[in-house]
Amino acid sequence: MKENECLDSAMRERGFKQHELAGAVNAQLLKHGYEGTVSDRTVRNWVTGKTRWPHPRQRQALNAVFGRTAEELGFHPPARRRRPSTPPEDPVDRRNFLAAATGTAASVTMPFMGAAPQVGTADVIRLRSGLDALMALDDTRGGHEGLERAALAGAEDALAKQKLSATQRIRQRLFSVAADYTATAAWSALDARRGSRAQALLGRALYLAGMGRDPIVEMRVWNSYAMLAHQRGEYADAVDSGLAAQSTGITKRDPFFASLAHARTAVGHSHFGDRQAALRSLGRAQDALGKASSHDPRPSWTAFYGQAELAAMTSIVRDRVGDSAQAEAASHLALASIPEQFRRNRALATTRLALAQLHQRDVDQACMTAAAVFELMMGSPVPGRPRSLLGDFYRDLITLAPDAVVAREWGDRFRTEWSRA
Repeated sequence: MKENECLDSAMRERGFKQHELAGAVNAQLLKHGYEGTVSDRTVRNWVTGKTRWPHPRQRQALNAVFGRTAEELGFHPPARRRRPSTPPEDPVDRRNFLAAATGTAASVTMPFMGAAPQVGTADVIRLRSGLDALMALDDTRGGHEGLERAALAGAEDALAKQKLSATQRIRQRLFSVAADYTATAAWSALDARRGSRAQALLGRALYLAGMGRDPIVEMRVWNSYAMLAHQRGEYADAVDSGLAAQSTGITKRDPFFASLAHARTAVGHSHFGDRQAALRSLGRAQDALGKASSHDPRPSWTAFYGQAELAAMTSIVRDRVGDSAQAEAASHLALASIPEQFRRNRALATTRLALAQLHQRDVDQACMTAAAVFELMMGSPVPGRPRSLLGDFYRDLITLAPDAVVAREWGDRFRTEWSRA
């Protein structure tokens, strides 16, 4: 049994593994109404030479994937099909494309399967533009089921095109796009505080990011894992996820992403009760952000992060380690810089400001600040994270000032707003 070196070489050129070639061939078969029955074992038999002449439909699908005839891919028909007097010719070509002047068969791509699907860079660009639209919606409304559904539809579209593409580079980029869409859906679930759903989607996004070899999406997923662990009170896991974000390849190349990873780790340390580690991570985040270029192209989901968001995260860390005055100052700095369209982020920063004021026993001012969140989100439901944080504010309020008139009034407003949601 002689190995099919021509097919093996063609697979290496295209970057196909055996299961990937099986998927590409099956996609061609399904496209033309036939069952996709090619498996890893089928391809292995082709490569090892155990199968020397595939089924006609499989040969035509291989032609569409590689743009080469079965003979050019190293396959050989049984001896009884050979005609010694003439070179081998494709039966479909012979039937449809006889050249009258010479009487020989024309060498063209088989019409049964058609040319390889034209999935390319334009499709990737179009799909990525859809991500930008979803992130703009997230900026104003926050996470919700409609956003999650739209993101998952985008991921499904990217994966469907990935199965039709015979170019490994485009396949990889489509995996990356699908990972980004799935991470967006996970983020929507996370922002809505649907933890179990977010965890499942993050696992899927991390798998797709690995398939797409995309360290930026990997970093995004670990950043979201850290936030999910924080929501669940699993602060050791939050720190570990922040460290995983720091270890991704993109943080070594771009200090912008390194800054975000260090900041997220600082939040984890602060909730874990490690003041020194939290402040050290904050310092590293600030140093890295100072080195980051504002002109480098980055995906739209990163638009939230910069000096304003770092100030907002600094407020979280400072308040958790007992520096409430510094936390208040950081919140004011954040609110002075967070763009108006980031309504959800402004709502979070406003609530953090209220918490910092409350922890300094400035109850009246804290209640006024917290009430501003409802005006800020007027016309849209308060997203899950700000909603939960307002709940934290109310619990601290009734703990620190249970008998204050302003506390009772704010509690009435809180319940009224919740009944409208």
